[in-house]
This record gives sequence, structure tokens and C-alpha cells, in this order.
Amino acid sequence: MTALIIGVDGGGTSTRCVVVGQDGRVAGRGLAAGANVVSAADPAASLLAALREAMRGLDPARVVAGVFGLAGSGSGRAGKLAAEAWRAAGLPGRPFVVADVLVAFAGATAEPDGAVLLSGTGSVAARIAGWDVVRVADGHGWLVGDEGSGVWIGREAVTAALKSLDGRGVRTDLVDRLDLGRSPDEIVSRVYAQVADQGPASLGRFAPIVDEAARYGDEAAIAILVDAARRLTATARALGPGPGPMVLAGSLLTRPTELARLVRAELGDVATIPARDNAAGAAALALRVAFPSADAHRRVIGDAHAA
Repeated sequence: MTALIIGVDGGGTSTRCVVVGQDGRVAGRGLAAGANVVSAADPAASLLAALREAMRGLDPARVVAGVFGLAGSGSGRAGKLAAEAWRAAGLPGRPFVVADVLVAFAGATAEPDGAVLLSGTGSVAARIAGWDVVRVADGHGWLVGDEGSGVWIGREAVTAALKSLDGRGVRTDLVDRLDLGRSPDEIVSRVYAQVADQGPASLGRFAPIVDEAARYGDEAAIAILVDAARRLTATARALGPGPGPMVLAGSLLTRPTELARLVRAELGDVATIPARDNAAGAAALALRVAFPSADAHRRVIGDAHAA
């Protein structure tokens, strides 16, 4: 009987699950809504949905290890949600829960040491040594941190639109592009209703709008992204020097965005590689626990990327 290993990446916007065999080949995949334990509306349901989809047609009794990569992994709530989803999916044993930055790193490289700078729904930087997170900068959540993240950019975009309308800021096309209304009261009402209904992660949907507006030369949008890039690189530099590659992770830094261009320019000569499949990174870490092998790790992240 071939063993199965599970990796889960619970992001703010989506949850991805990859099931691999002990040879590192992908056997199943699952996709669900966001599972960030701080900002997602229903992280427990998302984790379970991704697990069930990835395990469809596979025997749960064959599962021997699992790793969940979750923001806020050090909190008791993250571990509890992962364990509950695991049991509800009918899986044996108990999964490991690690930081989302660690699975992002493991999904990009089989090297044991390096760094990660992540900007997606949230943002954080981390130093990795021997497959362990040894230093972290930011990642404090949408309310008091996550500078340069999608939610941060979305909040800044709404603020820029409000300032434009009430005379405190420059005129910006973001007023029309955000499509939240034509008066400050209407915009504020709609934003608060959106956050109450969908969670603060929903503000991240405005980040691509800001990116597009910046490409068309909108002054306010450009200023937001320049500020975001400077904050992100300051977060990365707070880690200090260290060996290994720097992985750029999160949708805002792995896609061809204006923010990604600005961040790479700010980093200068720092060698970077893009994150690929965080769920595959989680599966590779789980595989290392059950069947330690650098070759199998490389096979997992290569096979998952090709699939």
C-alpha cells in the first residue's frame, strides 16, 4: 500500500491542498476559499473543503503525515482548526501546523536556509534556518501590521478615494475604479458592510485595481505602491543578513504586478526566486517528516508545478 502525504496552504484568499505519494508524485488537489485564521470569514469550512476535494477517490487510511501552512500558526486557534478539519475529513493521526512563510519557502526551493518576503492578503518576512523559522518581521495582521499587503493597499486605496472627494488629497481615478460610490458617506458605508459580511481580507480585492491604476499613471495609486514597496523591503531588511535565497511569495509578488517590479528594484542586488506552489511546499515538509529525502522534496515541488 503506497502511503499518502498531505500539504495544505491556508491563505487569506484561497486554501490549496496537495496530496502526494511517498515517491513525491501528486495524487490529488483541492481548492477552497480563504483560511487565514485572522482575516478569513470561515477558515474551518475552507480547510475541510480543500481536504475533501483533494482526497476524493483516495483511501484516508493510506495517509501517514500532513502539514498545514497557516498564518498565525503559533496561536492555539490555528492548531485547533487544523486538527478539527483533519478529523472531520476522516484522516488518521494529527497534522503538523507551521507558518505560512515556511511552506512558501519549501515550495520554491529544497535548500534548508534562506528568507521569505510575502505579500498577498497579508504580509510578512521570515528568516529560515534548517527548515525552521528563526526570525520574523511584521505579519501582525490587518489591523496593526501587514504593511504593503493586499489588505493594506486596499485600505490605502479607499482612504485615497475619500481624501480625493473631500478635498484632502489629489484627484484620483480610484474613486471610479473602486466602484464604491460617489460620496464619502456611501463609500464608508459600503466598505464597512463589506468587511462585516466578508471579513477584512475582502479589502485585498482592491489591490489589483490600484496596480492597474498605477500602470495608467494615477498619482495616488503610484504613491500607494511606492510606499508599499518601501515598507515591504524595510520588513525584509529587518531580518538581517543570512545565507540562502530570498523567496518572494504571495500573489502580489509572484505575479507580474507593478508592486513586484518596485520591490525587486528596492531590493537591488539581492538574489530572489519566486514562490511556486505553497501547498506543495507543505506536502514536501510533511514528506520530509515521514520519508526524509531532498530528492523527493524536489520532485514534489517540481511535479506539483508541472501538474
